[in-house]
Amino acid sequence: MTLRILVVMDPPETVLVDADTSFALMEEAQSRGHRVEHCLITDLFAEADPKTSARRAGARVRQASMSRDPSRAPITLGATERVWLDQIDVVLIRKDPPFDANYLWATQILELARGKTLLVNDPRALRDANEKLYALHFPGQMPATLVSSDKDEIKGFLRAHGGKAVLKPLSGAGGDGVFLLRDDDLNVNAIIETVTQVGRRMAMVQEFLPDVVKGDKRVLLLDGEPLGGLLRVPRKDDVRSNIHVGGSVAKAPLDEHDLRIVAALKDKLRADGLYFVGLDVIGGRLTEVNVTSPTGIQQMSKLDGVSYSAKVIDWIETRAAKA
Repeated sequence: MTLRILVVMDPPETVLVDADTSFALMEEAQSRGHRVEHCLITDLFAEADPKTSARRAGARVRQASMSRDPSRAPITLGATERVWLDQIDVVLIRKDPPFDANYLWATQILELARGKTLLVNDPRALRDANEKLYALHFPGQMPATLVSSDKDEIKGFLRAHGGKAVLKPLSGAGGDGVFLLRDDDLNVNAIIETVTQVGRRMAMVQEFLPDVVKGDKRVLLLDGEPLGGLLRVPRKDDVRSNIHVGGSVAKAPLDEHDLRIVAALKDKLRADGLYFVGLDVIGGRLTEVNVTSPTGIQQMSKLDGVSYSAKVIDWIETRAAKA
């Protein structure tokens, strides 16, 4: 069965051919003969017909062709076609953060296609599941955590947890805006004021986990089940382990702590339609649940000698056949 797969993502020129998960999934789908198409979130549209009370979501799409030839662009796009999403078999929503107004409106448009095409991940869940706050559904798996915009509360948390903690904005991604807080740092007030915009923006502060020096494990899940793991190791001069900011990668088999976390999350993830998810785990504790555009498939595949992209497309083919 040949599928028509639409990937809603960032512009093709932002793709890193040897690292990008979206590219790997698109390339695998193309290799199987599926028609792969691309659009931006701003290419989505919706129409309502007052005569029939019908409403439909659509997109201006362009067929995508993937290549690893260094002399060519990784993704080449064809002519623009206006289509309804119910004519598409699968929609992969892979737009990177930030979660801004355009992203919010896109999830509302995509929701009109629920039940008419396979949506990965469900747009309602993408709207509800902030990648920092969603982890609060599972407090038993997390480190001690506070979400607040109040500087005194944050400093009180810092003192209560040994004078060392990690502060991050709720809207950040890729390690942007993440700071190590120390109560003996003369910059602590300025850091908190910067991240919270002087009390106008919520932030998350978590107890410092010493195991962060060993690395931050990314665990990829597919329909609630683990695909595999990848250890992201920070540089000597940085507390952040994100690949985006210079972290290196290492092979990381799943251990009993990872499997305990997966078992605690999988039923809710499935119920919410969060099928392709990346968990961030430090020292056996869940720190974040990545749902917008989880990464790591190419690095994990190289380390383990397994095509995890093929496993994802296998699942998509099976799920789409049942739709």
